[in-house]
Amino acid sequence: MKYTEGREERQTCPRYLNSDRSGKKEDIQDLKERKHEPKQFNTNQQARASSAWLRRGCRSFLLLGRGSPGDRSKGTDCGTVRVLTCTGHESLPTPAVRHPAPRPERSRNAPGRAPGPMTWPNPGPASAVSHPQLADWPLGSLRTEAGDGGGGGPRTWPNGSARRGDGGGARRAAQGRAAEAPMSARRVRGRLVRETPRRDWWLISTMAATVRRQRPRRLACWALMAVLLADLLALSDTLAVMSVDLGSESMKVAIVKPGVPMEIVLNKESRRKTPVTVTLKENERFFGDSAASMAIKNPKATLRYFQHLLGKQEGNPHVALYRARFPEHELGFDPQRQTVHFQISPQLQFSPEELLGMVLNYSRSLAEDFAEQPIKDAVITVPAFFNQAERRAVLQAARMAGLKVLQLINDNTATALSYGVFRRKDINTTAQNVMFYDMGSGSTVCTIVTYQTVKTKEAGMQPQLQIRGVGFDRTLGGLEMELRLREHLARLFNKQRKGQGAKDVRENPRAMAKLLREANRLKTVLSANADHMAQIEGLMDDVDFKAKVTRAEFEELCADLFERVPGPVQQALQSAEMNLDEVEQVILVGGATRVPKVQEVLLKAVGKEELGKNINADEAAAMGAVYQAAALSKAFKVKPFVVRDAVIYPILVEFTREVEEEPGVRSLKHNKRVLFSRMGPYPQRKVITFNRYNHDFNFHINYGDLGFLGPEDLRVFGSQNLTTVKLKGVGESFKKYPDYESKGIKAHFNLDESGVLSLIRVESVFETLVEDSPEEESTLTKLGNTISSLFGGGTTPDTKENGTDTVQEEEESPAEGSKDEPGEQAELKEEAEAPVEDTSPPPPTEPKEAAVPEEEKATEKENEEKPEAQKPSEKKEAGSEAAPPAPEEEKKQKPARKQRMVEEIGVELVVLDLPDLPEDELAHSVQKLQDLTSRDLEKQEREKAANSLEAFIFETQDKLYQPEYQEVSTEEQREEISGKLGAASAWLEDEGFGATTVMLKEKLTELRKLCHGLFFRVEERKKWPERLAALDNLLNHSSMFLKGARLIPEMEQIFTEVEMTTLEKVINETWAWKNATMAEQAKLPATEKPVLLSKDIEAKMMALDREVQYLLNKAKFTKPRPRPKDKNATRAEPPLNASASDQAEKVIPPPGQTEDAKPISEPEKETGSEQADTEPLELEGPGAEPEQKEQATGQKRTLKNDEL
Repeated sequence: MKYTEGREERQTCPRYLNSDRSGKKEDIQDLKERKHEPKQFNTNQQARASSAWLRRGCRSFLLLGRGSPGDRSKGTDCGTVRVLTCTGHESLPTPAVRHPAPRPERSRNAPGRAPGPMTWPNPGPASAVSHPQLADWPLGSLRTEAGDGGGGGPRTWPNGSARRGDGGGARRAAQGRAAEAPMSARRVRGRLVRETPRRDWWLISTMAATVRRQRPRRLACWALMAVLLADLLALSDTLAVMSVDLGSESMKVAIVKPGVPMEIVLNKESRRKTPVTVTLKENERFFGDSAASMAIKNPKATLRYFQHLLGKQEGNPHVALYRARFPEHELGFDPQRQTVHFQISPQLQFSPEELLGMVLNYSRSLAEDFAEQPIKDAVITVPAFFNQAERRAVLQAARMAGLKVLQLINDNTATALSYGVFRRKDINTTAQNVMFYDMGSGSTVCTIVTYQTVKTKEAGMQPQLQIRGVGFDRTLGGLEMELRLREHLARLFNKQRKGQGAKDVRENPRAMAKLLREANRLKTVLSANADHMAQIEGLMDDVDFKAKVTRAEFEELCADLFERVPGPVQQALQSAEMNLDEVEQVILVGGATRVPKVQEVLLKAVGKEELGKNINADEAAAMGAVYQAAALSKAFKVKPFVVRDAVIYPILVEFTREVEEEPGVRSLKHNKRVLFSRMGPYPQRKVITFNRYNHDFNFHINYGDLGFLGPEDLRVFGSQNLTTVKLKGVGESFKKYPDYESKGIKAHFNLDESGVLSLIRVESVFETLVEDSPEEESTLTKLGNTISSLFGGGTTPDTKENGTDTVQEEEESPAEGSKDEPGEQAELKEEAEAPVEDTSPPPPTEPKEAAVPEEEKATEKENEEKPEAQKPSEKKEAGSEAAPPAPEEEKKQKPARKQRMVEEIGVELVVLDLPDLPEDELAHSVQKLQDLTSRDLEKQEREKAANSLEAFIFETQDKLYQPEYQEVSTEEQREEISGKLGAASAWLEDEGFGATTVMLKEKLTELRKLCHGLFFRVEERKKWPERLAALDNLLNHSSMFLKGARLIPEMEQIFTEVEMTTLEKVINETWAWKNATMAEQAKLPATEKPVLLSKDIEAKMMALDREVQYLLNKAKFTKPRPRPKDKNATRAEPPLNASASDQAEKVIPPPGQTEDAKPISEPEKETGSEQADTEPLELEGPGAEPEQKEQATGQKRTLKNDEL
C-alpha cells in the first residue's frame, strides 16, 4: 500500500473534510452555499485526518489549506486543496504527510497576455518539469510529481532538479521535452492535473460522474444534514426573547438572541429610552417620541401615565388624582366592571389595558427590528406594590398584544438581579444586605436584598438573592415634582399678564402641556445648576414666557415631598425586621434620585457615609429582566441565579361552619387560615384541607392584615376581597364512597412567578384498609421473588406498596394564627417551594387508587420522634443475621395496605376585587388592536409607495439630461418621457394625498414601463466592455488549451477525438456568433434595441467553460495506462504503487512475538543519468548535487516516519 501526496489545486471540490485538533470529522456543505473561509490545517492535523479516513477504508479525501492574508498581499498561493491519495484497502498506521513543494507565485496578467483567468509562471527547478506541448496552458498549470508508477529515489530532471518517484515522467522529460516555459505541468498517478481558478471551482461539481474515481457516496448523510441545518436555521429565527421595563414615564426594551448578548434596544430615533405615550387620532396612531411631540399640538388625543389607572374602579382616589393632573382627558366608566376608559371621541374609546397593549405591541416591533427576527416571549416589569387586580390587568394587556409573558417580575427584583449577575464573584456564603432606593417618575420603592450562595439540588452552590423587606410610596416621584414646577410657572405667567384681561393659562390644555415639558427640563437642569431661565416661545395667544427659577425655589415647592423620602426606608426596615447597621450599602436607582435634595435627605435618613451610584439607574431593571427571560426560555442556558421574591400583601382563606359548643346547641363559627404570609417567598404552592365538611360549601380568599398601609393607601388599594369559591359535588363524592374514611376536601393553590394567585383544583380524598389474601400470589410470582431475593433484589412490604398509584403528600406546616382545637382546625400544607410552574393537566374524573402501608406512616412518625436513636429499620437490618427464620405461615401473611380514592370537586369562582374581562370582550379588544395595527401598516405602505413614485420622477428627470442617456435616445423619446413625468408629478401634488396605495403603485409601474427601453439600452452598453473582454480571454485560453491537448503523444493521450472535436466546434461556433452579432450591432443605431445582449454573452461563456471543465476534470481523475517493465533494469522494480515503507509494513510477525523496529535499508547508490532515468534509485555521492542530497535525506526521514 502506498501513500502519495496528490495534486494541489484551486478549490476544485465542492466538499471537503473539516478536521479539528481532536481528530473529529465534520462534512461541510458546498463552500459556495456556506460562504465562509476554510479552516487552516497544519501537517499534524492532516496526518490525523488521513489516518481516520484510511481506517474507514476510504481511498481518497480532501484537505483544504489556507494561507495567511499576508501571503495574498504578496501574490503567493493562499488557498489550495491538497488531495492525499491512497491505493489499496489495507488498514495501516498513520502515515507521515510530506510537505509540498514550494508554491509558485501567481501572476494575473502575464506579459503579452490579455487580462483573464489567473495563470501560473514556471515554478523553477525546485518545483516541476516543464512540458513544451502544454507550456502555455492558460486555464491553470499542469505539473508532474511522484506517484506516476514506481517509488524509490530521486530522479535527475532535465532542468537540473531532483524529484523522487517519477517512474516514467522523468524518462519522458529526458527524451528531449525539457524546455523552460511560463507554465508547468504535474502528473499525479499518471494523470494530468491543473489548478482551477477560484471563480470556476464550483463548476466541477457538474461534471459527469464517469470521469471521477469511485468514492464513498454520502448522499443520504448530506441530505439529512441539510434538513437538520434547515431546521436549526428556522428554529434560530424564533429564539430571541425580550424584556420590557415598563415605567410610568418611559420604558426600556432589552433583547437577547443567539450570538447577541443582553442589549438595550434602540428605538427609531436611536434612543435607548422610549416615552410611554400614545397619540390617537381618527386615522392614525403615534408612539414614543413622535407621540410626545404631538402632546403639544393635540394634548387631548395624547395619553400618558395611564398605567396609574390599571385595575382601578370608579371612586378610587387615583382616578380623581389623574383627573386633577390631566383635566384635558375625558374619562368614562364601564357599566359592568366599573373600570376606567378614555373617551377620545363619541365613537372611539380605549381602556388602560388596550392602551398598554398598544405600547407592548410597539415595544415588540422595536425589538423585532433590532433583533431582525420575530419575538413572542417577554418578561415585563411591574411595580412591587401591584396587587392581584393590577397584575391580571397587565397580563390581559400582554395577551391583547399577542405576547407570551414568561413572567411579571417586580422592578426592584429585576434591579437586584442585574446587580447580582454582574457581581457573582463577590457573593459568598456570608449574607450581604443591600438596600435599593428606587425613585422613578410615578412612585418610590425601597427594597432590602440579601445576597449569599446557597446549595441547590441541581447545580450545587449558586448565588441567591432574597427580598427581605419592601417599602413604597405610590405617588412620590419625579412627576409630582414636575407638576409643582408647572403650577409655579403657570402662576408666574398669569402674574405677568395680570391686568390685560387674559384668560387663565390653566384653562388652555396646549399651554399647560408646554409648561409641563418646560418643567421637566427645569428639574433636570436645576439638578446641576443653582438657577436657570425658563422660557417658552408663544406660550398662549402668541405671548412668550420667560422667568428665572432657582434651586431654592424648587426645593421650597417640593418641601413636603422631600419629607416623605425616608418613609419607604422605614417601611422596608420594619418588614425585614432589620436595622440600618445590618445594611451594608444603599444604592440609588431611578431618574428622580438625581435630584440633589433627594440624595441629601436620603443620606441623612440612612446614616451612611455615601450613597452607592455604581449601577445604571435607568437600565438596571431592563437588564435584570432580560437575564430572567433568558433563564426562563428553553433556547438559552445561563448561569443559575436563585431568585426568591417576597409576598407584599398576605393572603388568607376564610370559611364558616357549624360547631356544637353545647349538647344540642349548634352555632356558626368563622375561621381564618393564612395561605401566604407577608414577606413569605414565592413562587410556591400550598394545599388547605377541610376536614369537617360532607356537603357542598363555600369559602373565601381575601387579603390578610394590611395594617402596614396607611388610610389613603388602603383606599387606593381597592377591594380586599379576592374570590369566593363555591364547591359543588362534595355530597355526591361521600355517597359514592360510603365505606371509605374521608380524609378531607383538599384545595390546591399556586402563587406563580408573576405573583398571581390561582386555584389549581379541589378534590375529595377517601381511604380504606385492604387486606390481600396469601393465595393471591401466583406460583410464577413466588418463583420470581425467590430468584430476586437470591441476587439481593427481594421485595419488601415497602417496595411492594410503591408499585401502586400513590398520591404524594405535601409537607405539613402548622396554620398560622390558628387557635382552634386539633379536631376542628383546617390542615394547611405546603408544596415544594421550587420556582416551577404547574403545567400538569387536571386529574381525571375517574377515581384514583392509592395504597400506602399503615405501618410505614407509623414508622416515619416514630423516626421523627427519636431522631438520635436507632430507627426500627436499622435495628431490623442489624439483627437480621441473628434472628431465626420466620415460619412459613408468617411469611405468607401480608400486611394490610391503604387504598386511596380521589374524586374531583366542581369549582365555581366569583372574582370580587376586579372582574376579569369576558372572553368576548377580550376577543373584541384583540381584534380592535389588530385592525389598528393593520391600518398603520397600510399607511406605512402607502407612504412608501408615494415616496418611491416621487423619487423615481425626480431621478428620471435628472437622467434625461445626462450624456449617456441622450446618446441612446432621440429628442422625441426624451420629450415623451419628460411630458409623462411632469404629468405624474402634477397628479401627485394635486390628487396624490387622496390616492390609494394601489393607485400609486400603478402609476409607478406605468412610468417604469415607459422608461424601460431607455434604461435597458444604457445598462447594456455599460456591460459590453467587461463581458466582451471576458469572452475574448476565454476563447483564447480555450484555443490554447485545445492546441496543447492535441500535441500530447498518442500513448499518453487521455482525451478522445470526439471530445476534442466537440470543444473545437464550440470554440468555432462561439467565434462565429461573436463576430456576426457584433457586425449586426454595428449597423444598428444607438437608439434601437441592441441585438448584442449581455445575457447571451454569459450563456456562451458558460457553454464554453463547461466543455473545458469537462476535459480538465477528466484529466484529474483518469487512471494512468499500465506501462511494460524496463528489461534493462539492473534489479527488479517493486510492484506498482509500492514503496520500501510499504514492503516493510507488510511483514507480519508471528503470534506472541513483537516486531523489532528496524530502520529501513537505504537503496543502493548508483550513478549515471541513464540508470537514473530507468530505475527509482537515490543518488548520493559525488554525482549528486547538494539540492538532490538534501531532498534524498528528507525522503529518508519520511520513510522512517512511515514505518513508525
